[in-house]
Amino acid sequence: MATADRFTIDIIQNSLQAICEEMFAVMQKTAMSAIIYEVLDMGTAIVDADGNLACAGAGIPLFIAGLDKCVCFIKEKCAQEGIEIKEGDIFVTNDPYYGGITHLNDVIFSMPVFVDGEIVAWTSDIAHWNDVGGMVPGSMATTATEIFQEGLRLPAVKIVEAGQPNLSLIQTIGVNSRMPDYQQGDMWAGISAVRIGARRIQEVVRKYSAPVFRDALRDFLDYGEQVTLKALKSLPKGTFHHIEEQDSGLKYSCTITITDEKFIVDLSDNPHDPGPNNLSREAALLSAQLLVKTISDDSPVCNGGNFRPIEFITKKNTVFDAAPPSPQGYYYETVVQLYDLLWRCLAKHMPTLLPAGHYGSMCATVVGGTHPDTGRGYTIVEPQLGGWGGYKGGDGSSAVFTCFHGLTYNCPVEINEARNGIVVDSVTLNDDAGGEGEFRGGRGAKITYRLRAENAFLNFCFRRSKFAPWPLEGGMPGTPNYVEIVSEDGNVERLSTASGRSINKGERIRLVTGNGGGYGDPSRRPREKILDDIRNGYITIERAHEVYGFASEESARKEIAAPALEAERTSK
Repeated sequence: MATADRFTIDIIQNSLQAICEEMFAVMQKTAMSAIIYEVLDMGTAIVDADGNLACAGAGIPLFIAGLDKCVCFIKEKCAQEGIEIKEGDIFVTNDPYYGGITHLNDVIFSMPVFVDGEIVAWTSDIAHWNDVGGMVPGSMATTATEIFQEGLRLPAVKIVEAGQPNLSLIQTIGVNSRMPDYQQGDMWAGISAVRIGARRIQEVVRKYSAPVFRDALRDFLDYGEQVTLKALKSLPKGTFHHIEEQDSGLKYSCTITITDEKFIVDLSDNPHDPGPNNLSREAALLSAQLLVKTISDDSPVCNGGNFRPIEFITKKNTVFDAAPPSPQGYYYETVVQLYDLLWRCLAKHMPTLLPAGHYGSMCATVVGGTHPDTGRGYTIVEPQLGGWGGYKGGDGSSAVFTCFHGLTYNCPVEINEARNGIVVDSVTLNDDAGGEGEFRGGRGAKITYRLRAENAFLNFCFRRSKFAPWPLEGGMPGTPNYVEIVSEDGNVERLSTASGRSINKGERIRLVTGNGGGYGDPSRRPREKILDDIRNGYITIERAHEVYGFASEESARKEIAAPALEAERTSK
């Protein structure tokens, strides 16, 4: 039996990472939709022949960590139904009840990699499609009560069999989308990515041999496990509990137990959600996996071994372990809330590892209609940036994505205005008061769209609109997320959710994401930092006087003006 030396193992492991990144580049460069090629709402991974996450590639961490679960489902389904897995097959799924993990908009392609007639690995990718049918454009209805209303379900079936495309299935997918040309482009981008990944893996295996390749993967998984076990020994031990009311009025609860060998998450005591905010058990597990990675290891190395010490407990037909036909269109909001719940459960026990609460919502905004210049349909699907919490030793980051969103970006103004029927009037940091502390929370964002076309539609769900991001150690709460619709006559309507809302030409949509929670008693914040905050527009003089206790607003104004006056005096 062939054995691998340490250098060969490292080369193979790094090759896997490079292959994932090449797959990612293929998707980005060939996709049709800006949500993929600009925002990078996608992910790639390599799974070993047994269904273990062998290499977490590029993209959204939550996406990447779920692709092994999809492969496991495909393997089990094929075994149960007597379906032969052939060389050249590519499977497609988007259904959270059939290996899809998240919601129907997130479409997964998985391809078995054969060498000499044997499966040595799987390549897999996932990306958000703008529209897969359903009761509203964009396929994410806040009013959905069953998954059938959310679009076309693809239950882990072959879209390519033995190298031949399943044209009937491809046509069925296309006819169920309001944007079939975009859907076709994004589909072939995903297929191309798994194919190039498979080809690269075959090259590696033929160079080093299948036994050596398998040795390298086993070694990598064992290494990931040891990294987590080492971290667990340094974490506080015990059982920790947290319960928190959500904007909907439901209460989410969790219990976390940490030992030297186990990280146990119990979510069994939770309600069912009647709307589209439910999670598959696998999606809920992803939140626990990401938290373990957060507190155990900050290196980019991540695989299934990192998560072996996790024990995960849920109860069927609850919000964190949904049963059919519960809708899951807004799963991403619940995933963020669950991650934030677990985070908050441990934050006060791990002040050097976990900051105060962040804006805690994807704040994904779907705007669409008919382009006023081309007459072509468009749909914007864009998550929004927000503020992170302050932490022991530093201020929170401003205008970054949520805790699990990873390598994604906001869509450039130029792309939005060119491809879509809107004008982006302004993009600024959030100047709402909140998040003060010895270390302040980062600032959210304020973005204003102005509609150029008649009869556009708007879908969104901004969570943490009622309960602001939480502070730590005496800091101040952050600020909520919300949307304002401003009519041409100046009337302002403030909302947190909308589904198929009609928007008319000239109306403005103002998106406001929250500031993170503050850390530490505000009275301990150095005066010079407060002055810098005022100069940078993070806080008004009046608010600084109220929160930080300036002797008077007049003296603060003089201190702020002093550097400018000194510079003017020196220049003269």
